[in-house]
Parts: sequence; C-alpha cells; structure tokens
Amino acid sequence: NTLIDRQAALKRWVRDFSASRGLAPDAELLLGDKLRARAYPADFAQLRGPLGLSGSAASLWSEYVSGMSARARCLPGLPDALSRMRAIGWTLGVVTNGAADIQRAKLESAGLAGLFDGVCASGDVGVRKPALAVFQAAAERCGTTLAEGGWMVGDNPETDIEGGRAAGLRTAWISAGRQWPAGVRSPDLESRTASEAIGLLLEQNAHHASGAV
Repeated sequence: NTLIDRQAALKRWVRDFSASRGLAPDAELLLGDKLRARAYPADFAQLRGPLGLSGSAASLWSEYVSGMSARARCLPGLPDALSRMRAIGWTLGVVTNGAADIQRAKLESAGLAGLFDGVCASGDVGVRKPALAVFQAAAERCGTTLAEGGWMVGDNPETDIEGGRAAGLRTAWISAGRQWPAGVRSPDLESRTASEAIGLLLEQNAHHASGAV
C-alpha cells in the first residue's frame, strides 16, 4: 500500500470475482479475509474446496493476477514525485513481500514500472522482509549496494522500517494517519503518504545541496 492502493483493488476484485462465480456473501467474505494481508498461489489451492471453485489453483491464481493488476491504481501524486527524484539522480527500487508475477503486473498496470531501476519481490529470493537478503538483492538489482546507503520508505513498522534500519538504511514511515507503535524506535521521517515522504526527501536533498545548515 506504499505505491498502490491494494486494499481498494482487492475489494473490487473480490466483489467482481464473487459475482462472476455466484459466490454467496459468506464465501465472498471468506475470500476477502484470506487475501487481505497478502495473496500467494497456495491460497487458491486452499480456497478451491471451501468455496467450491472450479478450475485449477494455477488458473485461479492467473485470474487473480490479471484481475488485480487491471484494478491497480497508483496513489495520488506518485508518478510526478518519483519522476522528480529520478531527474536529480536518485536510484529508485522496489522491495516487496509477495509473489513476483503479481507485484510486477501491478506496477506495470499502474504505470510505475518504468520509474524504478530495479524490483525485488520476496518470491524472487525465497525470503521475506525484514530479512537482510531481500534488501541486498534489491540493491543489487538497482546496480548498487547497501554500503552506499539510502532510504527505505514503507508503511509496515516491522518489515519496512525495522528491516530497512537493520539493512543500514535511513527510514521513512508512511503512517496513513496511524500512530507509531509505542516502545518501538522511531523512523527517521514520518509522513501520511509516499508522495509527502518523497517531498520531504527532496527538501532534504535541496537543503544539503545548497550547503545550508
């Protein structure tokens, strides 16, 4: 949900898929609950029986990937904000938990894929954030290393912020109006949206470039 409003896309897909399959309201609720946090091909193998779905798990997953990507919309202001970063020389990457095909399909459909130097999904490397290996792989795909430093911008305090900090990165938390968890070390920056976080980073960059103190 840092770049794309996944929950809105999922809500629309679950509604449309359930209608096309004639699922009862309780079955539609079960489907949405199962996929709310994250979706993997194995989820559809588990759901086929309880929901009475025809077709293989693989075909159901393919239907999910195409349906979700078609409904993926980037959050407001992001293309312009990311383009501004690229224009002044920032290297941009995506590191995300999930199956590689759906993550890339959503970025492509939302018009964001061309704005990043590299994309690394946990499905590519076999481990999930906050594991260090995911961040290392993401840096490599961007043609750099974690030793060069950088920022991790994300909405999950554990996988994004704690994981990014452990990887040696500075961190920006997308709060979406939430409060930072008590007793947890704070991020370096906090903002309501990714576009706002990028604006703060650009301000910092301009501040340092001007030599201001």
